[in-house]
Amino acid sequence: MIKRTALILIAGFVCTTPLSAQQNTAYQKPPQSLISLLEAPLSPGVRISSDGEWMLLLEMSGLPTIDELSQPEYRLAGLRIDPLTNGPSRSTFFKGIKIKSLSTGQESVFAGLPTDAKLSDITWSPDETKIAFTHTSQTGIELWVADLKSLAAKRLGMEHINKTYGKIFVWNPDGKTILAQFVDSKRTALTEPKRIPPGPVIQENTGKSTPAPTYQDLLKSPYDEMAFDHFLTSQLKLVNMEGESSNFLQPQIIRSFEYSPDGKYILLSNINHPYSYTVPIGLFPFTTSLYDTKGKLVKKLFDAPLAENIPAGFDGVPKGPREFGWRADKGATLYWVEALDNGNPSQQATIRDIVYTQAAPFNQNALKLAECYFRFYSIVWGDDKLAILTERWWKTRAERRIFIKPGTENFRVNLFDRYYEDTYSDPGVLVTKKNEYKRNVLLTEFNGLKRISDPDNLNIFSISDGSSPEGDRPMILKFNIKTKIRDTIFHSAAPYFERPVFFNNGKFIINSRESAETVKNYFRVNLSDSVYTQITNFSNPYPELNGVQKKQVSYTRLDGINLGGTLYLPAGFKIGDTPLPVLIWAYPREFKTIEAAGQVKGSPHTFSMLSSGSPVYWVTRGYAVLDNADMPVVGESNKEPNDTFIEQIRYNAEAAINYLVKLGVADRKRIAIGGHSYGAFMTANLLAQTDLFAAGIARSGAYNRSLTPFGFQAEERTYWQAPLVYNKMSPFSYADKIKTPLLLIHGQADNNTGTFPMQSERLYTALKGHGAITRLVLLPSESHAYRAKESILHMMWEMDNWLEKYVKNN
Repeated sequence: MIKRTALILIAGFVCTTPLSAQQNTAYQKPPQSLISLLEAPLSPGVRISSDGEWMLLLEMSGLPTIDELSQPEYRLAGLRIDPLTNGPSRSTFFKGIKIKSLSTGQESVFAGLPTDAKLSDITWSPDETKIAFTHTSQTGIELWVADLKSLAAKRLGMEHINKTYGKIFVWNPDGKTILAQFVDSKRTALTEPKRIPPGPVIQENTGKSTPAPTYQDLLKSPYDEMAFDHFLTSQLKLVNMEGESSNFLQPQIIRSFEYSPDGKYILLSNINHPYSYTVPIGLFPFTTSLYDTKGKLVKKLFDAPLAENIPAGFDGVPKGPREFGWRADKGATLYWVEALDNGNPSQQATIRDIVYTQAAPFNQNALKLAECYFRFYSIVWGDDKLAILTERWWKTRAERRIFIKPGTENFRVNLFDRYYEDTYSDPGVLVTKKNEYKRNVLLTEFNGLKRISDPDNLNIFSISDGSSPEGDRPMILKFNIKTKIRDTIFHSAAPYFERPVFFNNGKFIINSRESAETVKNYFRVNLSDSVYTQITNFSNPYPELNGVQKKQVSYTRLDGINLGGTLYLPAGFKIGDTPLPVLIWAYPREFKTIEAAGQVKGSPHTFSMLSSGSPVYWVTRGYAVLDNADMPVVGESNKEPNDTFIEQIRYNAEAAINYLVKLGVADRKRIAIGGHSYGAFMTANLLAQTDLFAAGIARSGAYNRSLTPFGFQAEERTYWQAPLVYNKMSPFSYADKIKTPLLLIHGQADNNTGTFPMQSERLYTALKGHGAITRLVLLPSESHAYRAKESILHMMWEMDNWLEKYVKNN
């Protein structure tokens, strides 16, 4: 039996001994060049008010310690709960908030903020004179408010927020009160589970087809159900700005709640029994109802049953009404969606979904708003004469954006008919403004004519990434809904990467601006003369990367598809110098068209901000790094991408290697491949099916597809429908072919669907059994993405040692 301490490292090295070697070791640290980059202070997060007057500057917290990450947690119905705070056990916080006036430039701090602050859920009040937020203390989660005029912050009441699931709080549209979930003060203590179980845990299926992905952290016993009720049951309370509160309804498990725009009604969904041991909370039964502000039931809208039998496929949806919401342009009008094809994408149907509306007092028949030929995706409201509805069909990646008139049934004009994987044609996110209800509706402009004489001659606006063969160049577009003529109001240009973050069709915009050498800052830009006024002055967090060369590269694979990535070269390296060891980092993506697969991604003009999992750190260790190397897998027409997954990732890898060698950058014998999650899966497959690499690094992957039998990633078919595909794509099936050194890293508490830690453990065992050079590192308390500082530093140490031994000094 393996003894487990703070970190388990299991290693087998055939180069030193034919026997597997087991090591229990303390956390290690990588070279200082990597530590300095990881510990660099990051620029604050930024939020801008809807009128462009205020900017919130949110100071980031550092990485948590392994002690913080290892505190007890309950894993229930897909959730991970901290029993001490009654909130999520793994959260990211801000440790400070500043407010900056964009008209005067004055920057201020809020008085009264909690010490050792852990702030989150930061939300503007409807009139944007205040912000509400939560602070997580050692004993619970507190509700706070800060006033932009007085610059004072205070806690509202002394009770603790329940943050286990769903929306935490909403502002009343009048801005005077907040409706929030609180821990039920009357709940009794949770008892310890009995040592002797009351009986077996039994599940039964009575002949219904109920395929489900391999979810994790599910309910497993009656005790889990009791704990679920204990932690998730909330008491809704109305809290005023003095901290006085009153109960709203009885304690229950709340899925969602939202005021009507006029503040007269509350749309609320609550979770019901029976619970499930096979799907997470998002698929549990729930009831959606309407209440008035006194808590009186106005109308029960729908009882959604347990959704264990949603039709297979990514376009499958539940039967019955779904996606209830409020029209943003009306005081109190509901909308919802219903499938006409029983939610089954395999069923033939001309119309897939219908969108309905119903106005207060909700006692008339529902009105049909629109028919959807694909699945309903979203809607942006304008008024009775304009709304933009988006529908999508995953199977073909088709998307339509449709001009409808909510006051005129059956009016429908397709504005954009495209494939959403085609980034070059993406019109972007529609620009909105606040209306009289303080809700976001379409920003519009008359096109030189009175709308009363030609109501359709109207312009709308969008902000897009501006993807193009030159890379991303964000832009603001004006679009006429009658003529479909587009005008460009702003377009980012080299050598900068500028992204509009505020636009109201006024005299100025606010952009973030960065370049390959300069960190992102924010600027006010006059549209009349293009004069820039700098708003923030964030400094470069990575002076250690000065001189590092970064560029977008492009190359072509064997079958003609254009590929690319971001290449980093060490400071001082010149073409003609001795070729370098290389680390290629990638993540496969599926496409339905060759054109979309070959499009240029990213921009050469962005500043490189390093995540804790980035491969770019190793440029400081003398490696060339090809990050985000394109790894498309294409299946056109009726073909599925995964039918030729192995062949296509090999084409991609060969093209990248040949390009780097021809460029004079790479030593062909010293190239490593690596990736996280699906990138780890790709890495193991490349080592099993090719001899292109000197070493591989696979983090938190899945390697045996028979353990994810009801689909994975973008694969809709089941194992029984496509067994050859599942087996061929499983590197576990070819463990005897892997002769290249492979480092496996996995979080022991991985909660991602399908990437059980067992996936890495079983592949390691198979590799060891066939005499491979391999090492398995299990990081305690870490889930799919690693968070504790000790874990990340140790991960870097492992990767650095592996690269030094099997790549640089190969």
